[in-house]
Amino acid sequence: MMNWHHSGFNIYCGPAISPGERGGLEKLAQYIIRAPLSQERLIYIPSSAVPDGLARVIYKGKNSNVRESFTALDWLARLVTHIPNKGEQLVRYYGYYSNKSRGMRKKTDIDIETPTPVDSDITKKELRRNWARLIQKIYQTDPLLCPKCSGHMRIISIIEDLAIVKKILIHLNLCGDEKP
Repeated sequence: MMNWHHSGFNIYCGPAISPGERGGLEKLAQYIIRAPLSQERLIYIPSSAVPDGLARVIYKGKNSNVRESFTALDWLARLVTHIPNKGEQLVRYYGYYSNKSRGMRKKTDIDIETPTPVDSDITKKELRRNWARLIQKIYQTDPLLCPKCSGHMRIISIIEDLAIVKKILIHLNLCGDEKP
């Protein structure tokens, strides 16, 4: 482990968020979808407003009043260093959650259901509604609202077979291929 190049790992040790705790779930969802940097701390100065003709980006640090000025290309160069290389894995699972442990449990039928740290008294129907509510909150559109007639839709099945999905898309003229 000492010779392995890694950036470290985290484990959430805070209080458990129960499935019925709406405020905690919303805070968690907001954290998950948050942007990696704040646009409020960025100032873009176009090339027409700068005497040397090079567009600039000024970035103010989160916990300081220090402002750094970059040319637009230097800013992009700094930004793209955070994009992982193709095939690079950023999240690693160890112990109980590792692929090997999950695979071994699956072979012995021990891991039929995913264990939950908190028992929930929420029904599956309520969880489905919660899913649609969170999608609506993030994307500002109701996923269960028909775009044509504005009527309420319901989920009747989940289609995972690629051939069937392709047949449906061809039938609706939404796929360029004619073969399933």
